Amino acid sequence: MITKRVVRVLLLLSIVFVSIPFSAQAQALPKLLFEKALQESKDGDFMQAEKDWSYYLNENPNDAAALSNRGNIRLALGDPQGAIRDQTKAIEVSPEDLDPYLNRGIAKEALKLWEEASNDYKYILKRDPKDVSALYNLGNVMGSMDNWIEAKKLFSKAASSHKAIAMARSSEALAIYQLGDLELAEKKIRILIRKYPLFADARAALSALLWCKGYIGEAESNWAAAAGLDIRYREKDWLLNIRRWPPKPTNDLVAFLSLEAR
Repeated sequence: MITKRVVRVLLLLSIVFVSIPFSAQAQALPKLLFEKALQESKDGDFMQAEKDWSYYLNENPNDAAALSNRGNIRLALGDPQGAIRDQTKAIEVSPEDLDPYLNRGIAKEALKLWEEASNDYKYILKRDPKDVSALYNLGNVMGSMDNWIEAKKLFSKAASSHKAIAMARSSEALAIYQLGDLELAEKKIRILIRKYPLFADARAALSALLWCKGYIGEAESNWAAAAGLDIRYREKDWLLNIRRWPPKPTNDLVAFLSLEAR
Protein backbone atom coordinates (compact mmCIF):
# COMPACT_ATOMS: atom_id res chain seq x y z
CA MET A 1 0.00 0.00 0.00
CA ILE A 2 1.33 3.43 -0.92
CA THR A 3 1.87 5.86 1.94
CA LYS A 4 -0.06 8.90 0.85
CA ARG A 5 0.73 12.30 2.20
CA VAL A 6 -0.66 15.62 1.04
CA VAL A 7 1.76 18.50 1.10
CA ARG A 8 0.73 21.80 2.62
CA VAL A 9 1.86 24.97 0.92
CA LEU A 10 4.65 23.15 -0.89
CA LEU A 11 6.34 22.20 2.39
CA LEU A 12 7.15 18.71 1.22
CA LEU A 13 8.12 15.69 3.26
CA SER A 14 11.66 14.43 3.13
CA ILE A 15 11.66 10.89 1.77
CA VAL A 16 14.25 8.71 0.12
CA PHE A 17 14.36 8.65 -3.67
CA VAL A 18 15.14 5.24 -5.10
CA SER A 19 16.70 5.61 -8.55
CA ILE A 20 15.41 2.99 -10.97
CA PRO A 21 14.19 3.28 -14.58
CA PHE A 22 11.04 5.41 -14.81
CA SER A 23 9.16 2.97 -17.01
CA ALA A 24 9.64 0.19 -14.48
CA GLN A 25 8.32 2.47 -11.73
CA ALA A 26 5.23 3.34 -13.75
CA GLN A 27 4.47 -0.27 -14.65
CA ALA A 28 5.49 -2.22 -11.57
CA LEU A 29 6.29 0.06 -8.67
CA PRO A 30 3.72 2.85 -8.27
CA LYS A 31 4.96 3.49 -4.73
CA LEU A 32 8.37 4.47 -6.06
CA LEU A 33 6.82 6.71 -8.70
CA PHE A 34 4.82 8.45 -5.98
CA GLU A 35 7.99 8.89 -3.94
CA LYS A 36 9.94 10.06 -6.98
CA ALA A 37 7.40 12.79 -7.72
CA LEU A 38 7.34 13.80 -4.06
CA GLN A 39 11.12 14.03 -3.90
CA GLU A 40 11.24 16.08 -7.09
CA SER A 41 8.64 18.40 -5.58
CA LYS A 42 10.76 18.80 -2.47
CA ASP A 43 13.87 19.48 -4.55
CA GLY A 44 12.11 22.22 -6.52
CA ASP A 45 12.18 20.30 -9.80
CA PHE A 46 8.60 21.36 -10.44
CA MET A 47 8.39 20.67 -14.17
CA GLN A 48 9.56 17.07 -13.81
CA ALA A 49 7.42 16.63 -10.69
CA GLU A 50 4.31 17.75 -12.58
CA LYS A 51 5.06 15.21 -15.31
CA ASP A 52 5.59 12.39 -12.81
CA TRP A 53 2.48 13.23 -10.79
CA SER A 54 0.55 13.16 -14.08
CA TYR A 55 2.05 9.79 -15.05
CA TYR A 56 1.15 8.43 -11.64
CA LEU A 57 -2.39 9.81 -11.85
CA ASN A 58 -2.93 8.21 -15.25
CA GLU A 59 -2.84 4.88 -13.44
CA ASN A 60 -4.27 6.09 -10.12
CA PRO A 61 -6.78 8.81 -11.04
CA ASN A 62 -8.54 8.77 -7.67
CA ASP A 63 -5.48 9.18 -5.45
CA ALA A 64 -6.42 12.29 -3.44
CA ALA A 65 -2.92 12.85 -2.09
CA ALA A 66 -1.35 12.77 -5.56
CA LEU A 67 -4.03 15.09 -6.91
CA SER A 68 -3.43 17.60 -4.15
CA ASN A 69 0.33 17.40 -4.51
CA ARG A 70 0.11 17.92 -8.27
CA GLY A 71 -2.15 20.88 -7.57
CA ASN A 72 0.58 22.40 -5.39
CA ILE A 73 3.11 21.92 -8.16
CA ARG A 74 0.80 23.49 -10.73
CA LEU A 75 0.42 26.50 -8.46
CA ALA A 76 4.22 26.75 -8.17
CA LEU A 77 4.41 26.67 -11.97
CA GLY A 78 2.00 29.59 -12.26
CA ASP A 79 -1.21 27.69 -13.01
CA PRO A 80 -3.58 28.49 -10.11
CA GLN A 81 -6.65 27.44 -12.11
CA GLY A 82 -5.12 24.02 -12.76
CA ALA A 83 -4.24 23.84 -9.09
CA ILE A 84 -7.84 24.56 -8.10
CA ARG A 85 -9.09 21.81 -10.41
CA ASP A 86 -6.73 19.27 -8.84
CA GLN A 87 -7.56 20.31 -5.28
CA THR A 88 -11.29 20.20 -6.01
CA LYS A 89 -10.97 16.68 -7.45
CA ALA A 90 -8.98 15.65 -4.36
CA ILE A 91 -11.78 16.97 -2.16
CA GLU A 92 -14.38 15.07 -4.20
CA VAL A 93 -12.37 11.85 -3.81
CA SER A 94 -11.60 12.31 -0.11
CA PRO A 95 -13.85 14.98 1.43
CA GLU A 96 -12.69 14.23 4.98
CA ASP A 97 -9.10 15.30 4.28
CA LEU A 98 -8.48 18.95 5.18
CA ASP A 99 -5.20 19.57 3.39
CA PRO A 100 -6.73 19.96 -0.10
CA TYR A 101 -9.07 22.65 1.27
CA LEU A 102 -6.05 24.57 2.56
CA ASN A 103 -4.15 24.12 -0.69
CA ARG A 104 -7.19 25.15 -2.75
CA GLY A 105 -7.57 28.26 -0.62
CA ILE A 106 -3.97 29.22 -1.36
CA ALA A 107 -4.56 28.78 -5.10
CA LYS A 108 -7.67 30.95 -4.86
CA GLU A 109 -5.65 33.61 -3.06
CA ALA A 110 -3.26 33.64 -6.01
CA LEU A 111 -6.24 34.72 -8.14
CA LYS A 112 -7.37 37.22 -5.45
CA LEU A 113 -10.59 35.27 -4.94
CA TRP A 114 -10.70 36.37 -1.33
CA GLU A 115 -14.23 35.28 -0.44
CA GLU A 116 -13.79 31.85 -2.02
CA ALA A 117 -10.44 31.36 -0.31
CA SER A 118 -11.91 32.38 3.04
CA ASN A 119 -14.68 29.78 2.63
CA ASP A 120 -12.09 27.01 2.33
CA TYR A 121 -10.22 28.21 5.42
CA LYS A 122 -13.44 28.63 7.40
CA TYR A 123 -14.43 25.06 6.51
CA ILE A 124 -11.15 23.81 7.97
CA LEU A 125 -11.65 25.90 11.12
CA LYS A 126 -15.13 24.46 11.64
CA ARG A 127 -13.49 21.05 11.74
CA ASP A 128 -10.37 22.14 13.62
CA PRO A 129 -10.59 25.60 15.23
CA LYS A 130 -6.89 25.50 16.17
CA ASP A 131 -5.48 24.77 12.72
CA VAL A 132 -2.59 27.25 12.61
CA SER A 133 -2.23 27.30 8.82
CA ALA A 134 -5.93 28.02 8.27
CA LEU A 135 -5.93 30.72 10.97
CA TYR A 136 -2.86 32.38 9.49
CA ASN A 137 -4.04 32.19 5.89
CA LEU A 138 -7.50 33.46 6.78
CA GLY A 139 -5.80 36.35 8.59
CA ASN A 140 -3.96 37.20 5.38
CA VAL A 141 -7.24 37.12 3.46
CA MET A 142 -8.91 39.43 5.97
CA GLY A 143 -5.98 41.81 5.65
CA SER A 144 -6.28 41.73 1.86
CA MET A 145 -9.92 42.69 2.32
CA ASP A 146 -8.76 45.57 4.58
CA ASN A 147 -10.32 44.07 7.70
CA TRP A 148 -7.31 44.42 9.98
CA ILE A 149 -9.30 44.03 13.19
CA GLU A 150 -10.37 40.53 12.17
CA ALA A 151 -6.93 39.81 10.71
CA LYS A 152 -5.34 40.69 14.04
CA LYS A 153 -7.68 38.34 15.91
CA LEU A 154 -6.83 35.48 13.58
CA PHE A 155 -3.08 36.13 13.70
CA SER A 156 -3.30 36.28 17.50
CA LYS A 157 -5.00 32.88 17.62
CA ALA A 158 -2.38 31.44 15.29
CA ALA A 159 0.44 33.03 17.30
CA SER A 160 -0.86 31.66 20.61
CA SER A 161 -0.80 28.05 19.44
CA HIS A 162 1.98 25.75 20.60
CA LYS A 163 2.45 25.06 16.87
CA ALA A 164 2.79 28.75 16.05
CA ILE A 165 5.28 29.81 13.39
CA ALA A 166 7.39 32.95 13.73
CA MET A 167 5.66 34.55 10.74
CA ALA A 168 2.29 34.32 12.49
CA ARG A 169 3.70 36.22 15.47
CA SER A 170 5.25 38.82 13.19
CA SER A 171 1.97 39.24 11.29
CA GLU A 172 0.13 39.70 14.60
CA ALA A 173 2.54 42.49 15.57
CA LEU A 174 2.21 44.12 12.13
CA ALA A 175 -1.59 44.05 12.37
CA ILE A 176 -1.35 45.70 15.81
CA TYR A 177 0.98 48.28 14.24
CA GLN A 178 -1.57 48.90 11.48
CA LEU A 179 -4.29 49.42 14.10
CA GLY A 180 -2.21 52.10 15.86
CA ASP A 181 -0.91 50.47 19.07
CA LEU A 182 2.78 51.09 18.45
CA GLU A 183 3.88 50.26 21.99
CA LEU A 184 2.33 46.79 21.98
CA ALA A 185 3.54 46.15 18.44
CA GLU A 186 7.09 47.11 19.40
CA LYS A 187 6.98 44.90 22.48
CA LYS A 188 5.88 41.89 20.46
CA ILE A 189 8.45 42.51 17.72
CA ARG A 190 11.29 42.84 20.23
CA ILE A 191 10.27 39.60 21.94
CA LEU A 192 10.30 37.91 18.54
CA ILE A 193 13.76 39.27 17.72
CA ARG A 194 15.15 38.05 21.05
CA LYS A 195 13.94 34.56 20.18
CA TYR A 196 14.85 34.73 16.48
CA PRO A 197 17.63 37.34 16.07
CA LEU A 198 18.10 36.49 12.38
CA PHE A 199 14.40 36.84 11.47
CA ALA A 200 14.35 39.42 8.65
CA ASP A 201 10.61 40.13 8.86
CA ALA A 202 10.78 41.23 12.48
CA ARG A 203 13.95 43.28 11.90
CA ALA A 204 12.35 45.09 8.96
CA ALA A 205 9.15 45.68 10.93
CA LEU A 206 11.10 47.15 13.83
CA SER A 207 13.00 49.41 11.42
CA ALA A 208 9.72 50.84 10.12
CA LEU A 209 8.24 51.24 13.59
CA LEU A 210 11.32 52.93 15.06
CA TRP A 211 11.48 55.33 12.10
CA CYS A 212 7.81 56.14 12.69
CA LYS A 213 8.62 56.94 16.35
CA GLY A 214 11.63 59.06 15.40
CA TYR A 215 14.40 56.69 16.48
CA ILE A 216 16.33 56.83 13.21
CA GLY A 217 19.66 55.49 14.50
CA GLU A 218 18.20 52.31 15.93
CA ALA A 219 15.99 51.95 12.85
CA GLU A 220 19.11 52.01 10.69
CA SER A 221 20.89 49.34 12.75
CA ASN A 222 17.91 46.99 12.54
CA TRP A 223 17.57 47.66 8.82
CA ALA A 224 21.23 46.74 8.28
CA ALA A 225 20.41 43.32 9.76
CA ALA A 226 17.18 42.93 7.78
CA ALA A 227 18.72 43.93 4.44
CA GLY A 228 21.58 41.51 4.95
CA LEU A 229 19.13 38.69 5.56
CA ASP A 230 16.55 39.34 2.81
CA ILE A 231 16.83 42.13 0.26
CA ARG A 232 13.19 41.72 -0.84
CA TYR A 233 12.11 43.96 2.03
CA ARG A 234 13.19 46.89 -0.13
CA GLU A 235 10.37 46.15 -2.58
CA LYS A 236 6.99 47.73 -1.81
CA ASP A 237 5.09 45.50 -4.23
CA TRP A 238 6.59 42.37 -2.68
CA LEU A 239 5.77 43.58 0.82
CA LEU A 240 2.13 44.31 0.01
CA ASN A 241 1.26 41.52 -2.42
CA ILE A 242 3.55 38.59 -1.60
CA ARG A 243 4.51 38.96 2.05
CA ARG A 244 1.18 40.76 2.65
CA TRP A 245 2.27 43.45 5.11
CA PRO A 246 -0.39 46.00 6.13
CA PRO A 247 -0.21 49.39 4.39
CA LYS A 248 0.86 51.49 7.42
CA PRO A 249 4.11 49.62 8.23
CA THR A 250 4.78 49.17 4.52
CA ASN A 251 4.53 52.90 3.85
CA ASP A 252 6.66 53.67 6.92
CA LEU A 253 9.40 51.32 5.76
CA VAL A 254 9.31 52.76 2.23
CA ALA A 255 9.54 56.29 3.67
CA PHE A 256 12.47 55.24 5.87
CA LEU A 257 14.27 53.71 2.89
CA SER A 258 13.63 56.82 0.82
CA LEU A 259 15.27 58.90 3.56
CA GLU A 260 18.18 56.45 3.75
CA ALA A 261 18.72 56.69 -0.02
CA ARG A 262 19.15 60.49 -0.02
